[in-house]
Amino acid sequence: MDLSVLIVSYNTRDLLDGCLTSVIPMLNLGSDHEVIVVDNASADGSAAMVRTAFPQVRLLANEQNRGFSAGSNQAIQSSSGRYVMLLNPDTVVRSGALGRMMELLDDDAEIGVVGPKLVYPDGSFQHSVFTFPTLPMIFLDFFRLNYRLVDSRLNGRYPRALYDMGEPFPVDHPLGAGLMVRRRVIEEVGLLDESFFMYCEEIDWCMRIKDAGWQVYCCPQAEVVHYEAQSTAQFRDEMFIELHRSRYRLYEKHYSGSFRRAARWLVLLGLTQRSLQARWAAGRGRLDQEAVRDRLATYRQVRMLS
Repeated sequence: MDLSVLIVSYNTRDLLDGCLTSVIPMLNLGSDHEVIVVDNASADGSAAMVRTAFPQVRLLANEQNRGFSAGSNQAIQSSSGRYVMLLNPDTVVRSGALGRMMELLDDDAEIGVVGPKLVYPDGSFQHSVFTFPTLPMIFLDFFRLNYRLVDSRLNGRYPRALYDMGEPFPVDHPLGAGLMVRRRVIEEVGLLDESFFMYCEEIDWCMRIKDAGWQVYCCPQAEVVHYEAQSTAQFRDEMFIELHRSRYRLYEKHYSGSFRRAARWLVLLGLTQRSLQARWAAGRGRLDQEAVRDRLATYRQVRMLS
């Protein structure tokens, strides 16, 4: 089998419907390609929708939310394609995108991972690939001094001109919303690290893949619409905490002690600044007291991680 498209879903029924509707017409299911959906105990009827509307899709319905990494591994271990496409349910795949990504892997045996070009639903540009985390990126995550800096290589962004040229280019890692991996790479490097419940799992994976000597590329001719953060938006405070838990896990695995100390100091500085901003907004009636209490409680929990 050539390609396995794997989708991990949690309470995104309507978006999942749109995603599958975009993917299935491109594939010859049952012979060359397969689609597997892992539903992480959604309460919105996602699993029933897949069973009814997409009987050609293999559904793995979990009784609890296992997280993205564990759900993806579950799908990978159940799949058989020589290429594996991890795809978020809040995406719509444009015509020809999957084929172009496969062609790039076919043409260059040294490429282990390919990411598509992501766009917002209105067609506007969305950063799709990034450099590995740096201290300036941590600083700019909290202190957005200027939009040019936020949108720059200093903040891990690749120049828009590279996407506009239309030619594949090497990167550190794609966004986890969509990435295609060789089966051989997975067999060599291993599955996703399930200690990452949500966030940073694709960064850790690409770090390990590049350490093993494989290249990672972006394929701008493969376009995917990304609605962005539809699952995680359901639990913003919890996901903010999970984001930083995953980042600290990533730093522990791949970065020096001096980097980790500097990173934690920058996070604490940023949380202090955000706490002051929240109290200032509450004092001027721009945030209600309950919202401020929740926000400050979230910041306290992140501080406890450090």
